[in-house]
Order: sequence, then structure tokens, then C-alpha cells
Amino acid sequence: MLDQGIGKSTGKIILMGEHAVVYGEPAIAFPFGGTQVTATLQPAEENSLSSIYHQGALITAPQSLNNIQQLSDCLQKHLHTPNFHLSIESSIPSERGMGSSAAVAVAITRAFFDWQKTELTQSTLLKYVDFAEAIAHGNPSGIDAAATSGNQPIYFKRDQPFHSFPLNIDAYLLVADTGIKGQTRSAVRSVAELFEIAPDETSLTIYHLGQLTRQAKEAIIHNRTKELGSLMTQAQSYLKDLTVSNNTLDTLIHLALENGALGAKLTGGGRGGCLLALIETKEQAEQIATKLKAHGVKDTWLQGLGVYQHV
Repeated sequence: MLDQGIGKSTGKIILMGEHAVVYGEPAIAFPFGGTQVTATLQPAEENSLSSIYHQGALITAPQSLNNIQQLSDCLQKHLHTPNFHLSIESSIPSERGMGSSAAVAVAITRAFFDWQKTELTQSTLLKYVDFAEAIAHGNPSGIDAAATSGNQPIYFKRDQPFHSFPLNIDAYLLVADTGIKGQTRSAVRSVAELFEIAPDETSLTIYHLGQLTRQAKEAIIHNRTKELGSLMTQAQSYLKDLTVSNNTLDTLIHLALENGALGAKLTGGGRGGCLLALIETKEQAEQIATKLKAHGVKDTWLQGLGVYQHV
């Protein structure tokens, strides 16, 4: 056993496929390298935690950190570790659809295995992260776990192997934080309720979202920028039908489109969190970012050629 264990992970962005991926349709996601989580473990007299949300004994952590508490207890038992002090540092805004809880689970799991000098396979890592995500979100798709633990864009279907592909589109992707916490659990539950109320219509909406994701992958591979933008905007319309958008997202997405974005949509669980806008040039992206901030957006990031940077 080492003196300490360290685990790292990144955030993630879902480009296409939110909510539909829970019901067997594909999604496209990629690691968000502009944000990161670092988890550090050291021996201690009792299991304790240092984070922005709690300082002290892990057993007294608030209910909102139940996923961290149960994951840490599980790893301690399975790896037969001594009591520990867990420190978590994260630059990923929580509850914004950027995979914060999954990224934390990835970093914690990697830290435990690093501490014990034990090999950690990807399948084992995902097993533990899925365990924690089920506590945090109820019925997660698994895409956050896959994206925050990888280093390339992925095309993903639930219960099937995912594969990576190059995000090779000649445009810029603007990510904007609404400043409102996303409501993944309630949004997932609402979609499930729609299946009970209107199963045929909801199934068709989910199918259309899956078809748009398949087309988006081809558009990315063949550098069809305008087509990708159109597909993103169409996806947003279907996500609104699933009741997972909200007035703030709708207003900001409309603003981005009015100012020249090729396409725009929410990303993640919805009802808050972040939105995406596909834009032809960096100058346009910066102008749209400025307008979005003037309308209340908390922060923005710009991705071009696979490189993230603050705008």
C-alpha cells in the first residue's frame, strides 16, 4: 500500500442522445478536458472527507453526498483498506449536466486502487462508477461513467460496448452554463411517466432522437457542419417534447440561433445545466458568448479542433 492514493478524471459533454440513451438509443459524448476532479486518499483514524460540500467524518456527510459515502464504504470493504481521509478537489460545476458525480466516482475509485497498488480494469472501474451513479441519479444511462473515464469522443448505446471516433468537425462548439442546477433525477422520472401516459408518442420521440444521433455521427465523420447544426436544433425540439428543457434554456438557445449559431440544444439531464451551440467561426462564438453572458449565463467554454478554452 502506498502512503497515499491519487485518482483523476474529467468532466463530459453529451453532444446528442440525452434521455433517449436510457431507452436503448445511441448517444454521442466526449470527455471535457477543461474541467477535472482529483481525489486523494491517506490513512486516518476514521473515515473522513474534505470537499467544498463537507468537512469532517464521512458518516456525518449530508444526504446529497450519499453516493460518495456508499462508494467509499464499498471500495474500502472490497479492497480491505484501513480507515482513510478522502480529499476531493473539483473544477466541474455540479448539477449542470457535465458529469460531475460520475467524474467524482471515477476519481475516487482510481484513488482507492492506486492506494492499494491494485490493477484497475476499465470494466471494474465502470462497475463501481455505475454503482455510485445509481445512488445519485436513480436510473443513469452509463454514458457519464464512460465519458468521464475516457479520453476520446464515444458513440454509446446502453448495455453495448462503446467505441471512440474523432470529433472532426470544422466548427466551434460553445458550451454555456445557465447557472441553474440541472434536475436529472426528476427529468428522468418525468420521461418514464410520459411512457406510462402516452407510450406510443413517447416511443416515437425517443426513436427520432436516436435517428438524429446516428445522422450526427455521420455528419461529424464527413465534416458536414451545417447538417450537424440542424440535427442539434431538431434534437432540442424533441427534448422539449419530453419536458426536459425549461424557459431559461429555450430562451438562451433561441438567442444563440438568432445570432448565427448553426444549431443549439441543451446537454445532459436538462431543466437547467448547460447548453451547446455549434458555430462556424471563433469570432462568432465569442460574440454569442458575450450575448449569452449578458442574458445571465454564468460561464462559457469554447471548443475548436478538440481543444477547450475559456471564452
